[in-house]
Amino acid sequence: MAISKKEQRRVIDKVFILLGVATMLVLLAAGGIAWRGYTFATGQVKSELSSQKIFFPPKGSPAITALPPADQALVNQYAGQQLLTGDQAKVYANNFINVHLSEVAGGKTYAEVSTAAMADPTNAKLQGQKAALFQGETLRGLLLSAGYSYWTMGMLARDAAVAFFSGAAVMAVLVLAGLSRLTFARR
Repeated sequence: MAISKKEQRRVIDKVFILLGVATMLVLLAAGGIAWRGYTFATGQVKSELSSQKIFFPPKGSPAITALPPADQALVNQYAGQQLLTGDQAKVYANNFINVHLSEVAGGKTYAEVSTAAMADPTNAKLQGQKAALFQGETLRGLLLSAGYSYWTMGMLARDAAVAFFSGAAVMAVLVLAGLSRLTFARR
């Protein structure tokens, strides 16, 4: 028994509709997982940063006016605010802490000062610079790795979730179009 062209087309439409529904469900699940990743990552960063109670200095304070103009502009956009986001963590680490650390030992790094301090353990100035650079670099590294990097991963997860949800919406429209075609093709 041969199947008519019309019946073949109906079977093909049904298969594509089922594939569209399956694709839509997969995209919705992926979007949900990505959105959960976004809310977890950004929530963790905000929670951890808020518990540290780090605030940007107020606008016009000596800590900001001592910075080079480009750094001043970046730090001033958050002046007086509590550090709560990855973007703020990046600015605080790179444009505030890092600039001030460069002034501790004439631009020398912790490794350079530490090596000099080990060679001259009685030099109190070197020991103080070593401690200041260690503490500053540690905070800077934590802000960049646990704050900015994790926040950025959260933002990427958010963007992926939006893309997945958009794809699911497109698939829903295509499924509805297929159902409409299937319904009206019967007549």
